[in-house]
Amino acid sequence: MGLKRQLAYARKVLPSATWRALKSPVRGPVHLVFALADHFEPAIVPEDGQKRASRSEQERRLEWWAREYPKVVDGWRDHDGRPLVHTYFYPAEQYDQGLLEMLASHCHAGWGEVEIHMHHGSPHPDTAENTRRMLTEFRDQLAFRHRCLAVEEASTRPRYAFVHGNFALANSAAGHFCGVDSEMQILAETGCYADLTMPSGFWHPAQIEKINSVYECALPLDQAAPHRKGYNLLAGQPPQTLPLMIQGPLVTDIRRKLSSARPVLENGAVTGSNPPTMHRLALWRQAQVCVLGRPDWLFIKLHCHSMDPTQRDAVIGDSFRSFLAALVGGSADRQETLHFVTAREMANILLAACDGREGNPGDYRDYRFKRLAGVCRQRNPALSR
Repeated sequence: MGLKRQLAYARKVLPSATWRALKSPVRGPVHLVFALADHFEPAIVPEDGQKRASRSEQERRLEWWAREYPKVVDGWRDHDGRPLVHTYFYPAEQYDQGLLEMLASHCHAGWGEVEIHMHHGSPHPDTAENTRRMLTEFRDQLAFRHRCLAVEEASTRPRYAFVHGNFALANSAAGHFCGVDSEMQILAETGCYADLTMPSGFWHPAQIEKINSVYECALPLDQAAPHRKGYNLLAGQPPQTLPLMIQGPLVTDIRRKLSSARPVLENGAVTGSNPPTMHRLALWRQAQVCVLGRPDWLFIKLHCHSMDPTQRDAVIGDSFRSFLAALVGGSADRQETLHFVTAREMANILLAACDGREGNPGDYRDYRFKRLAGVCRQRNPALSR
């Protein structure tokens, strides 16, 4: 990675990330609302991003995950009795009906939800027309064939959450890995209610200066990277523009020892080289991602690649199990009330906070956007296909 790119990234994030690290921590009892955005790519080949694993290997990976993951998390529940679920952001350009049906069955059994992930614009920039087509076709496959995604009350229009492959949301990486300035507008028009892409990977050119925030875009959605400016969500003030921007933590680890292998910046990525730990939990809390006026509801959006074999220990192995046991087992002593949620549920809780709702945030998991599988089959038989 070139020094020029590293310096550009540091200029964007280090001042704010360090300021957040130096802020006084939230005192007293807090609700921690956890969402794990899984960039779910069964075809991933860690050694070569251009290759794809065989169909049989993808099926084997998915079968193993659906069988083993519930065994690992079932014994550790949050305040509402829910296990740590994943939101499986499945890549639209890799759609496979059989694999998606396996994943949908896993989710319908209560272990997560499926949302939309997309890589495009490489090696050549994509077009707005093709982006709209890909999103619409995949959205409808997920909704009408696999009974995934969400709807609002009295509507059968599918709504979804989104993660951009390679982080280049709305052509924010200088034309690489996207090419579509109006992508945010297309997301809004095709039913996206929340984007969970940010923060980017380290030193990535798509990283914006606005960090540790939940907000609505302040720039026109047909512009490139309209999420680089935004209005923070505020208790008692419903947002006017969707999709909501839901960011994970990006905080300087000021207590990191020079000899430590930990990265200087904490970005919420659960990886084989940086598994979840209680030290990292303190940094996620320190990011203080919240709706202004509701500082006791902290939102912790993490991300991982669970289908990458090199990440197994961090997402399902011993490191993960130890962390989950410490997280749940010690929550009362830390005065933390845990809520394990999907991306949809996190967006709903944010919207409830904006509407001035109080009490237990777990009560608002279905506040506005409801699981299509549970709502629309009775309303529209076509959704049972």
